[in-house]
Amino acid sequence: MPVFYSPVPEKLQVGLAYVGGSVFSHNRTADSDFSREQEDASAVNELVSHLPLQMLLYFNIFYFPCWWFSAVFMLEVKFHYLPGYYQALLITGMILLSVIEAVRLYLGYVGNLEEKVPELAAFCLLSFMFQLPVLLFFLTDEGILILPLERAVHSLYLLFLLAQVLASMLALRTMTRKLTLLFHLRQFGRVQSCGPVYGSPCRRAVLPASLTHDMYR
Repeated sequence: MPVFYSPVPEKLQVGLAYVGGSVFSHNRTADSDFSREQEDASAVNELVSHLPLQMLLYFNIFYFPCWWFSAVFMLEVKFHYLPGYYQALLITGMILLSVIEAVRLYLGYVGNLEEKVPELAAFCLLSFMFQLPVLLFFLTDEGILILPLERAVHSLYLLFLLAQVLASMLALRTMTRKLTLLFHLRQFGRVQSCGPVYGSPCRRAVLPASLTHDMYR
């Protein structure tokens, strides 16, 4: 004689799965799918903006005008004692640093706060490929008659640049891992355009827990 079982309500199933996942936190069977989905959603919705980088950018905005006025004043003091080619190099370097710095700080703010990888990568490249070589020229070439004030302000600016390059690389590493996680979530078809990268909240998805945990190692 066949035996018929009444189906368990869906809400009761979800509640039992949540309780089971909470009690058996290391259980990775099908009963813990709900808890894994919650872990994935929290990982995707978590902000990955780099706080040390943002602090460095904030202080850099206030320090750069002081550096610029000091460098221009020292350039005016020693300008007539320099050969013509050094005069041209110093003027060109000051113009490049001033223009690129404004663009660089903007890209750093946008890339870090809005978690945009292209802008943050451009910030890192501008810092490493343009600002750093010009500043090292100002700091190491004795032919430009380096004054004590110049050495002090250039050294502090160099520390800012090196710290920002290192912090931006760490931020890029975290953001690219989050984008990889978002890509895998969207491949399942249950998460569409989620997180601060896409500007909308995430929906539930199924993903192996190892991807979520590896993202923040």
